[in-house]
Amino acid sequence: MKPKILIVDDQADIRRLVRWALEDSPYVIYEAANGALGLQLAQTVRPDLVLLDVMMPGGMDGLEVCKTLRADPAFANTVIVMLTAAASEQDKAEALGLGANFFLAKPFSPAKLLELLGILLRGRKT
Repeated sequence: MKPKILIVDDQADIRRLVRWALEDSPYVIYEAANGALGLQLAQTVRPDLVLLDVMMPGGMDGLEVCKTLRADPAFANTVIVMLTAAASEQDKAEALGLGANFFLAKPFSPAKLLELLGILLRGRKT
């Protein structure tokens, strides 16, 4: 079974960039435009990895989604990569403290993203 990746970002261009970068990869891609939809979709598809924007409008930002996912034992082994344009050390510390596995600053190279996902998902059973 192919690993499942969920992209949760309010910017459609970022979701398109990630989808484009991964179009020839061995992953099944899902997308959500806000935190609440991302959490709902995560509970439905049980992704292996979540690419999660930190700052999103609509009441549930990426940090809240990360915290909620980590509180659910079903997501204990899900890899969470936080994406943000505002990569302060405080943001990184908070995201990692909430259970994120990695922090990636925007803009990022599609090739580097693909390499990172390969490393983070290597050896995982799906």
